[in-house]
Amino acid sequence: MNRSALTSIAPDVFRKRLLVEGFFETEITAETLRAYFRDITQALGLRTYGEPIIHRTSGQGKQANEGFDAFVPLIDSGIYIAVWLQPRFLSTILYTCGPFDEERAVALVRDCFRLSRHEAAIF
Repeated sequence: MNRSALTSIAPDVFRKRLLVEGFFETEITAETLRAYFRDITQALGLRTYGEPIIHRTSGQGKQANEGFDAFVPLIDSGIYIAVWLQPRFLSTILYTCGPFDEERAVALVRDCFRLSRHEAAIF
């Protein structure tokens, strides 16, 4: 996992960002994304304060970009995921102002979406 610092600005403000990108084998639906948000927040002890917001592009843009955009707000920030259905590729970022186990988070994303290949970066 890449652990390069992104910036040196505001070192006194704690924040942690984990980016995971990969090719998935799981069928992605709105319910799959709701389950992802539920499972990852419970497993990592992250607290939500609202329901997930899930959008499907449904032919509104380029065919190559068809998929989902979804977000769940956390008390300490949020989790976002973008899903491209045709190349079966996803990108998700966990952004928090509190600590979490990044190795466990990567494993959860990998297992939830059955990633065949992935990369992750913490910053």
